[in-house]
Amino acid sequence: MAEQSTTPGGKRGYAGTWPPRAAAPVGSYLPVRASIWRPFVETLGQWARAEAGAGRLLPWVPVAFGIGIAFYFAAEHEPVPSVAATVAIALCLLALLLRRRSVFPAVVMLAAIAAGFAMATWKTARIAHGVLARPVFSVALTGFVETRDIREKTDRFVLRVVSMESQREVPKLERVRLSVKKGTAPEVGSFVELKTRLMPPLGPQRPGSYDFGRDLYFQGIGASGFVMGAVKTREPPAAGGLALRYAAFMQWLRDAIDARIRTTLDGDQRAIATALLTGRRDAITTPVNDAMFISGLGHVLSISGYHMAVVAGVVFFTIRALLALFPALTAGHPIKKWAAAAALVAAAFYLLLSGAEVATQRSFFMTAVVLIAVIVDRRAITFRTLAVAALIVLAIAPEALVHPSFQMSFAATLGLVALVQIGLPNLLASPDHSATARVALWGGRELTMLMLASLVAGLATTPYAAFHFHRVTPYGLLANLAAMPVVSAIVMPAGMLGLLAMPFGFDGVFWAIMGFGIDWMILVTQWVAALPGAVGRMAAFGIGPLIVASAGLVLLGLLRTPLRWSGAVLLVMASVWALLVPQPDVLVSADGRNVAVRGGDGRLHLMHSAKDAFLVKEWLAADADARTATDASLGEGVSCDPSGCVTQSSNGGFVALAVRPEALADDCERAALIVTARPPPPRGCAASVIDAERLRRHGALMLRRTRDGYAIDAVKPGGIDRPWSPAVPGDGDSETTLRAPASTPRPAVDATPAETDLQGED
Repeated sequence: MAEQSTTPGGKRGYAGTWPPRAAAPVGSYLPVRASIWRPFVETLGQWARAEAGAGRLLPWVPVAFGIGIAFYFAAEHEPVPSVAATVAIALCLLALLLRRRSVFPAVVMLAAIAAGFAMATWKTARIAHGVLARPVFSVALTGFVETRDIREKTDRFVLRVVSMESQREVPKLERVRLSVKKGTAPEVGSFVELKTRLMPPLGPQRPGSYDFGRDLYFQGIGASGFVMGAVKTREPPAAGGLALRYAAFMQWLRDAIDARIRTTLDGDQRAIATALLTGRRDAITTPVNDAMFISGLGHVLSISGYHMAVVAGVVFFTIRALLALFPALTAGHPIKKWAAAAALVAAAFYLLLSGAEVATQRSFFMTAVVLIAVIVDRRAITFRTLAVAALIVLAIAPEALVHPSFQMSFAATLGLVALVQIGLPNLLASPDHSATARVALWGGRELTMLMLASLVAGLATTPYAAFHFHRVTPYGLLANLAAMPVVSAIVMPAGMLGLLAMPFGFDGVFWAIMGFGIDWMILVTQWVAALPGAVGRMAAFGIGPLIVASAGLVLLGLLRTPLRWSGAVLLVMASVWALLVPQPDVLVSADGRNVAVRGGDGRLHLMHSAKDAFLVKEWLAADADARTATDASLGEGVSCDPSGCVTQSSNGGFVALAVRPEALADDCERAALIVTARPPPPRGCAASVIDAERLRRHGALMLRRTRDGYAIDAVKPGGIDRPWSPAVPGDGDSETTLRAPASTPRPAVDATPAETDLQGED
C-alpha cells in the first residue's frame, strides 16, 4: 500500500502523487470543486521560502550593491555625498537592528542598494579633477610619465602634469594621455617637457554607445592628445613619489620580460606571449587580433579568471607535488595549505605584473578567496566566494560595473559556478553506472566538463559582447575546444616556467615551447574565423534588453528551485526585444562634420567634411554592417561640392550637410533636413535644421523618422550634468522631436513670358 506523506502542496497525500488528491464524495469518482490554482500558489510560496532560507542571502548582496551603483550612473546630476552616506549608514543600522525579524532580507537589500549608491558617489567625489571642454593647441606641459603603452602604429603614455602653459584659459588638468611616434615614448618615471595639442576625452560616438570619457575620468585623465615636436627629458623639481617608483619598476620588469621573449619569438608570437604574461596586448597585429575576437578566443588576450586560475593551479600543484616527495612533510605537516599559500603569493605577483586591470583584480580576488578557503579548510568554489569577490571589486572600483570586462567576467564566472554547484552534480551523479564509468576512464568526463564550461561561459557573455562589441561568436565553442587545452597544458605553464628560469638564463627553451602553442592557437583562430558565418554581427539595441538579460542571468544562476527558469523566460524576452529595436534613419557626429543617412537600400550612406575612421567604424558596427570605413559604397548616392553634400533618405526626402553659409539658402528650399556646424539659417527655412548650437549642447545625435519629423536621441540629453560630461552653459531641456517648420508661402510671381521669348516657338 502506498505510504502517506507531506506533498509539496503542503497537504497530506499519497507518496509520489502531485498535486495532492482531492477528497471525493461517497459514490463519486470525481473531486468536488477541484482547484489547480491553490496548489500552484502554495508551491510558488514554498519555492520562494526556500530561496529566502538560511545561507541564501549573501549571493544577492552584491547584486543589490551593483543596482545601487547603476542608479548612481543613471542620475542626471551628481548626488550629495553626505546625504547618500547618511542614508546608507541609517539603512545598515536598521538592518542590524532587525536582523531577527522577517523583514530582515528586504532591509538588507535596501541597505546594500544604498551602500552601492553611496560608495560610487564617494569615489567620484574623492577623485574629482578637471576635464577639458574644448580643444586647445600648442600647450606646453611638464610632468612625470606614469604609464607607457607600446602599440602597433603609435606609442602612448600618461603624463602626470606638473605645469601647464597655454594661450587660452583651460582648467587645471592632473593627468593627460598623449600619443607619440612609435619608438619615441619616454621611460616610465622620467620627468619630461613637451608641447602638445589637447582634446576633450572621447565621448560616446552615438547615443547609447560606450562612454570612453567616463573611463578616462575614473583613471584621473582629463584630456587626450598628441605630442608636437620632441619630448625633452629634464631633471625633476621634486621626487615623483613611491607610487611612481613602483610603476617604473614594474614597467622595467615588463620590458625585461618582453626583451627576453623577443630573443626567441617575434611577430604575433612575441606579442601574444607578452600579452599573456604582462597584460600588454597592443602590439598584436590587427588581422590576428580580429581573428581572435571573431573566433571567440579574444578572452585569452585579456588576463582574467582563466589566466589567474592557471597560474595559481600550476604553482599549487607543483609545490604540493614537490613537498609530497618528502614523507616526513607529508605525514606531519599541512602541505596542501602551504601550496595554497604559495599559489596566493604567485597570483598576487601576477596581478601586479599584468597591470591590475579590472578583470585581473576580479580574478585575483576570486582566486584569493578560493585559496584562503583551502587554507582555512572551507569549501572553495561557491556562490559565496563569487559574492565576496564581487563586493571587494565593486567597493574598490564602483565604476567597474559599467565596464564590459567586469560584466563579461562575472557573467562567465556566475555561469561556471552554477555549473559546478548545480549542473555537474546532476549530470555526473551516477559514478557506479557502467557506461558512465567507461566513458570517464577514457577522459570523457573531462572532455564533457570542458565542453560544458566553454558553452556556459560563452552563452553567459553573449549579451554583453552583443551590446558592447555588436558581435556574437557562433563557433566559439569549437575554437575553445580546439585551442584551450593547448593553452592550458602548454602555453601558460611554459610561460610560468620561463619567468622562473629568467634569472638563471635558461628561459629560452620555455619561450620556444610557448611559441609552438601560440602557433597552434593562431592557426585555430584563423581557421575558425574563416568559416562561413563566423562573423556574427548584432545591431545596437539599447540598454533595456541588456538589463532584462542581466536579470535573467542572475535569476538563472543564483536561484536553486524551479523558479530559476524565470531567468530563461527573461533571456528570451531580452533576445526578442533586442531583435525588434528599430535602427536610426540619420546619425550626426558631435562636431557636425559626419552624417550617415539610411538610404532606400536599407544601408547607411555617409556625408562628411572631415574623415573620422574610428567614428565610421563604430557606426557601421552598431548597424551590423560588414563594410569598412574606406568602403566606396558608403558614398553611393551622395553628391558633394565645396559647399556641402546631399543625399536621399529612404522616404525620398533629401538630407543636406552644409559646410559653407552660402549653401544654406539652396538647401532650405530642397532638403527636408539640414545639418551644419555653423549658425542656423535665417527664419523662413522650410527644412528641419540641426545647427552648431544644438550639437554643442547635446553632442552626437540619432534620429528616427516619424510622421511629423524626427524623434531625437542625444548623447547628452538636456539636464544631464556629470563630472565626466559637464553640462554646457545655457543648456536646457533637450527637444525629443524635430518637427519640420511650416512652409512659408512664396509671393505670387507674374508668369506671363515676354513676347521676345515667344518668338521662334511653335
